[in-house]
Amino acid sequence: MRHLLPMTLLAAVLALSPAAALSKRGPERHPKRVGSHISLHVSTHQVVENRRVVVRGRVRPRGSHRVKLVVRGPQGAVLGEASSRRGAFTLSWRPRRTGAYRLRAYGLHDRRVRGSASPTRRITAYRFANASYYGPGLYGNGMACGGTLLPRTLGVAHKTLPCGTMVTLRYRGRTVTVPVVDRGPYVAGRDFDLTTATRQRLHFPGVGTVLSSR
Repeated sequence: MRHLLPMTLLAAVLALSPAAALSKRGPERHPKRVGSHISLHVSTHQVVENRRVVVRGRVRPRGSHRVKLVVRGPQGAVLGEASSRRGAFTLSWRPRRTGAYRLRAYGLHDRRVRGSASPTRRITAYRFANASYYGPGLYGNGMACGGTLLPRTLGVAHKTLPCGTMVTLRYRGRTVTVPVVDRGPYVAGRDFDLTTATRQRLHFPGVGTVLSSR
């Protein structure tokens, strides 16, 4: 009996030792997340629909991180990618519809870094459109969308787009955004009639092909 009691006490001490050591260390802590930064660049801000846009960026600090690209506009999209060990990533996207788009990349938070968002990049997707112009001989006449046609009137005529719809036109590096102010053209195969002021802004020759956002 005298030998049994010391052995029982020793076993109890050994059983309590790991718990006591754990209580001294305190609860296990997860590594603290650090702040991150993500950059974003696009290969072009003006593109013809269905043509590829290359999107590149970098996440800091370096390392492999999950990245999400969010596209907002006429054809929204969400694309995912993982950055390289250096933090770089590359994505490609094709606008299937014309119009204005906003692209933004998000670095998703993980065990090491907090989430971050890039600056917004803007892209306009165009289609090829046949155009002509009108004005001389018609100044002073009323327009289908209201108002009077004058030499300084900025706008376009279109058969079906609602009055006031803003259309961005591009011709040989020049760009103008104008409203639909009238109906026309009535020549087969043509999409827009440009007013004289719109034609002058674009240096458009009179009849030809322009890039249109609608």
